[in-house]
Amino acid sequence: SNPMPKYCVIIPAAGKAERFGGAEKKTFAKIDGRPVFLRTLEHFIRRPDVCQTILAVAPEDLAAMKTTYGANLGFMGVKLVEGGARRCDTVAAALKVVSEQAEFIAVHDVARPCVTSDMIDAVFAEAVKTGAAILAAPIVGTVKRVAASMVIEETPSRAGLYEAQTPQVFRKDLLLNAYGSLSERAGDEITDDAQLVERSGHPVSVVVSDATNLKITTKGDLTLANAILKARPVRAAPRLGAFEEAQW
Repeated sequence: SNPMPKYCVIIPAAGKAERFGGAEKKTFAKIDGRPVFLRTLEHFIRRPDVCQTILAVAPEDLAAMKTTYGANLGFMGVKLVEGGARRCDTVAAALKVVSEQAEFIAVHDVARPCVTSDMIDAVFAEAVKTGAAILAAPIVGTVKRVAASMVIEETPSRAGLYEAQTPQVFRKDLLLNAYGSLSERAGDEITDDAQLVERSGHPVSVVVSDATNLKITTKGDLTLANAILKARPVRAAPRLGAFEEAQW
């Protein structure tokens, strides 16, 4: 039998989060007393198939992150790197320090703390089969294309339309090659990693997910994420030790 494939998980957390509002960035906003980025990291750090976890933060947040959470991140084995201006720059910075051991790279939004281990298992397994896989949810509402004047221009068919989520998981060489061929200008319209891999000509498979794997973009989403997490059955996951709890 093949040994378990090893994954590096990159969590880009350098975004400006303009839509979130307020002085506090959503990465540091707390759900039930613990920051969003920690809630998100916890889904990956205890997985036996994850050999490396990289948190990429904005240059202006690096010092605060080190001061406030450096000890915890060290304890959890999380590598902290400085991200860039755009999401693709941030992922590119993390790619520079990916472990030799990792055969696959998973990129997961810092603002998706409600992903489940079942979702992660499924997309990890699909990536092993196909080389590239993402979680995505079918679009269930009626979509409207709206003009700048706020008048509806078009109602496109939702047949086959999915909203991309994360994790997005790729064979290491595929993702490195896709990023290697990224021109300076092209990075502006790249909103997820699958887009780059699609462009490089490799098909990307979709693992069907649902709306509970939401991305926090507004204050209201924090409340929603909290409700989703509270409604989940309590897993017999190893609890944080008293020392670790005290640190938060």
